[in-house]
Amino acid sequence: MTTMRKGSALRRVASVVAASAVAGITLGACSSGGAATGGGTPDDLDAALEAGGEITYWSWTPSAEDQAAAFEARYPNVTVNVVNAGTNTEEYTKLQNAIKAGSGAPDVVQIEYYAFPQFALTEGLLDLAPYGFGDLEDDYTASTWNSVDFDGRIYGLPQDSGPMAMFYNKAVFDQYGLTVPTTWDEYIATAQQLTAADPTKRITNDTGDAGFATSMIWQAGGQPFAVDGTQVTIDLADEGSRLWADTWNRLVEEDLLSDASSWSDEWFQGLGDGSIATLVIGAWMPGNLESSVPDASGDWRIAPIPTYDGTPVSAENGGGGQAVTRQSENPALAAAFLEWLNNDEESLTIFAESGGFPSTTAQLESDEFLGYESEYFGGQKINEVLVQAAADVREGWQYLPFQVYANSIFGDTVGQSYASQGDLNEGLATWQEQLVQYGNDQGFSVDE
Repeated sequence: MTTMRKGSALRRVASVVAASAVAGITLGACSSGGAATGGGTPDDLDAALEAGGEITYWSWTPSAEDQAAAFEARYPNVTVNVVNAGTNTEEYTKLQNAIKAGSGAPDVVQIEYYAFPQFALTEGLLDLAPYGFGDLEDDYTASTWNSVDFDGRIYGLPQDSGPMAMFYNKAVFDQYGLTVPTTWDEYIATAQQLTAADPTKRITNDTGDAGFATSMIWQAGGQPFAVDGTQVTIDLADEGSRLWADTWNRLVEEDLLSDASSWSDEWFQGLGDGSIATLVIGAWMPGNLESSVPDASGDWRIAPIPTYDGTPVSAENGGGGQAVTRQSENPALAAAFLEWLNNDEESLTIFAESGGFPSTTAQLESDEFLGYESEYFGGQKINEVLVQAAADVREGWQYLPFQVYANSIFGDTVGQSYASQGDLNEGLATWQEQLVQYGNDQGFSVDE
């Protein structure tokens, strides 16, 4: 299976989810201490490919159909039925319902990194370690691998990643004589200078997004979530959380942020006409700008994310991978497909064409990838910046085992502080209060 142990993949995945997706979490695998394994050995993968069969793959990636077709061409005894079960919100609800019902789950399913802990705690996902997937660890960046490895139980393979950087409109910066900020204090000063010069322009947009906030807390050194089985600690007033909130408060309270919702028509228009001058976002963003804001080609550049003290440090924002469900009637074949999907050069090449950013070290280190000059970004070698961002991701971050629910109530808690231009620390405190109550109600033991 050497052809399956080479590369990586790309693609942005969103992080907006519904509370219904976490209704009735089952803690069987976690509370019992048993590994959700299906037995098996690495040799079973080759045998399954030779024997063939039929599997179902849930994915919302635009390259899924082409990847499945390439796999079937390589292994003509296998049929892969690709189903778009909906993007995050819809798919997670259907998957959770199927796990609860004991039937209806696909063989292979797409899951974002922040949602992996929830499904890993159930007995819904297969531990792939017996199939030798642990040997693939060095193929992936540490942050993405840590998102699928739960104390040696491998519940999936990474597909893409989203180390954070600052995308900025150079045309706007040049027009107003702005210097590219390297610290958050400089970023705020730039925001003040820009809006003072032109009240129609803002440094960035933010109306309260859970994925962005947690990534920013991560970058600030916060570790508000600690998880050990069913023991959970939540502290959204730790040093890093306060550092981010106190810093971002200055932008919120001084009305220096655009109220355009991300991914809305207004947002794309703002990115195109320069009324939104920067984006602090994951490395999967270039393809979205190229396809959705084509008229701004040549205006944008990428720089490292600003830091608090000048020491380079980043965080992940977005990204995900795929898992094999325990309901699969052919788990070895499903595992073989998953390994090909996220670790075979042909599959990775197909996926790269849909845009995004790799999770594998081989691609990140390749001369071709690093030397790519983006016409959209004025000929800049953007991957040099983004690869360094991947290397600078801070270690030690954990998501909640009910992060799907946590993200769904962010707008009703922290989002209210944005709406009232109030203190984000108060919003974080409200968020924490509701998360503690929810976690305890679901059978976790949650401390503050």
